[in-house]
Amino acid sequence: MARVYVSAVMNAPLKQAWEMLRDFGDLGNYHPFFENSYIEDDWPADRIGCVRRFHVRDGGGYLRERLLELSDRDHRCTYEILHIDADWQNYVAQMQLLPVTETNQCFGQWWAEFDVPADQEAEACQRVADTFRIFFECVDKRYGGR
Repeated sequence: MARVYVSAVMNAPLKQAWEMLRDFGDLGNYHPFFENSYIEDDWPADRIGCVRRFHVRDGGGYLRERLLELSDRDHRCTYEILHIDADWQNYVAQMQLLPVTETNQCFGQWWAEFDVPADQEAEACQRVADTFRIFFECVDKRYGGR
């Protein structure tokens, strides 16, 4: 089983970073790896069980992910991949934000576990880590100037 963990301190207050993350359907509209993000069947983006669909830029196929948990209290989101154009299975990821009270910043941690053939594991883990890291950079880009 492959495991990926990425953390970062973002130059945004928790409230702003959480507003960006909790919109489960929006990821593909600001993350540079993805495009054309939307929630299927017109479900609300914060409804447990909703499915977001988006395309990987440069012809990398599409993804479908289901929201498993969304906690405004704990600033945590858990989801699973239903479809990816790669040989990955049983992918579950969770992201959580915590306040950095002294500086009015935000600490984010994001992990994923999934099954992938051993000869693809290093590349798959790097791809996932880059996706998580760039999300944190997107928060900084949007709110870094506060």
